[in-house]
Amino acid sequence: MNLLAGTNARPPLTGAPQGGAMDVNAEALQRIAQAILAAAGSSEEEAGKVAQKLVGANLAGHDSHGVIRVPQYVDQVRAGHIVPNRNAEVVSETDVVTVLDGHGGYGQILGEQSVQAAIDKARAHGIALSALRGSAHLGRLGDWAEMAAAAGMASLHFVNATGIPLRVVPHGGRDGRGTTNPLAMGVPVAGGEPVVLDFATSAIAEGKVRVARNKGVQVPPECLLDAEGRPTTDPARAADGALLPVAGHKGYAIGLAMQLFGVLVGGDPVPENRGNFGFFFLVVDPALFGAGDGFRGRVEEVREAVKGSRRTAGTEEILLPGEGSRRRRERSLAQGFPINRALLRELRDL
Repeated sequence: MNLLAGTNARPPLTGAPQGGAMDVNAEALQRIAQAILAAAGSSEEEAGKVAQKLVGANLAGHDSHGVIRVPQYVDQVRAGHIVPNRNAEVVSETDVVTVLDGHGGYGQILGEQSVQAAIDKARAHGIALSALRGSAHLGRLGDWAEMAAAAGMASLHFVNATGIPLRVVPHGGRDGRGTTNPLAMGVPVAGGEPVVLDFATSAIAEGKVRVARNKGVQVPPECLLDAEGRPTTDPARAADGALLPVAGHKGYAIGLAMQLFGVLVGGDPVPENRGNFGFFFLVVDPALFGAGDGFRGRVEEVREAVKGSRRTAGTEEILLPGEGSRRRRERSLAQGFPINRALLRELRDL
């Protein structure tokens, strides 16, 4: 398979000593990722779904959750930490709660099943919770907020992330004890795109450190510590170091809360390398509060008020969470998007 088929050469990225990047067609890249994951043991259907989610993250500009994860997933399959072709099993349930075990399957598959279970129960009862344990990496958490919003639901999503090499230090500490523990939220908007919040509780996502390392570029200050506990902007020096929490003690506290919610549903209490994520998905039908479509309209009022703020110098437009990602996706689908050549070579080797 020719990785470069259907791609266009692009000038090297600044500071990218491994040969820069190439613009890649999304459909071609998805076929490559699907072929690799199928060869690693997944059915064609499963490999296609996982590949679609990964490339979707690249399209939205979140390379940290894109095809850079394919080599990681293959290694985890080989080590037995991801078990292909697993579905979420219902462990226990009530009218509004579903507890599921993924038995080590791909998070992109298990996450969709878990969120769908919550959506179905929320339609019947107004509110629902899915708790998933025994899952591998879920991919981009915002995907599930978008999925719920597309069904007309508001949602909250908590994760305790495990199985990643870089740890998040507690506020004032130098030893990594937690992980990036992201959270997401989605709110539907009448006649428009949803508001979608998705961010790690670390100052930088672990995957973004990988992306920077591949590109040979620095990360912003106040994100990383090296092995001696000293601040660094060099992602290569963070290999044995740790990530700082976002917003100091506040981010540390939020990240710890995400860790505890993950433990509540059966995830690993400490970030073991094998990975056992605990996911907490809360889905709410706006009609439960007598809002329905009227709620969406009020969200639109908030949107207009926020966007109507006077802008600071140099700001062309005020964006709501999720808008930038959607615009990048549209551009990337039409024009292609850059992938680091070192990663392309790694995919080719796989």
